[in-house]
Amino acid sequence: MVGPMPERADAIVVLGCRVLPSGRLTTAASRRAAKAAEAYLAGVAPHIVTSGGRRWGAQIEAEALRRALVRAGVPEQAVTTELWSLTTHENAVFSAEILRRRGARRVLVVTCVWHVERAIRDFRGVGVDAWPLPSEGVRVGALRRVYRRGHELACTWLDQRALRRAHALVRAVPRPDPRGSGAPSAEENTR
Repeated sequence: MVGPMPERADAIVVLGCRVLPSGRLTTAASRRAAKAAEAYLAGVAPHIVTSGGRRWGAQIEAEALRRALVRAGVPEQAVTTELWSLTTHENAVFSAEILRRRGARRVLVVTCVWHVERAIRDFRGVGVDAWPLPSEGVRVGALRRVYRRGHELACTWLDQRALRRAHALVRAVPRPDPRGSGAPSAEENTR
């Protein structure tokens, strides 16, 4: 799927996942935050984007991840939150805009091992030079692995469908005439 992780990147994106209603991170979210903080503190990238707008009670994924990163020693000004996405595909779309505005080209994406392949595909699909930085996985039984694989296949299909629809919408938007008014020039009228 991908080569070795780059030694340096312009940014790290941490994908959101379930947060407890109390605001505490789940094991998966804690591992993602820890991996991102470790990379940041090692000087791998100067900035982190926490991505995830899903609410769990009063808690928003990206905000909970930001708080965990700051507690781990990442300066608050080094973290940007992306609060609109509800899916992996939307994580990629909305984070890509933040990354472009910051001038970030090479990006490390932090998520669970079983989720990283789809996440990288989605980020690359929206033009981000994305590289995986998977958090440590939790050992699970065979039934859970089968469920996760099925979930990833279904979500991949949905993400690809959403991407095709987005491309169709972009192609359907009328483009301004590069010559200016859109009307034919005097030269064109005489031909």
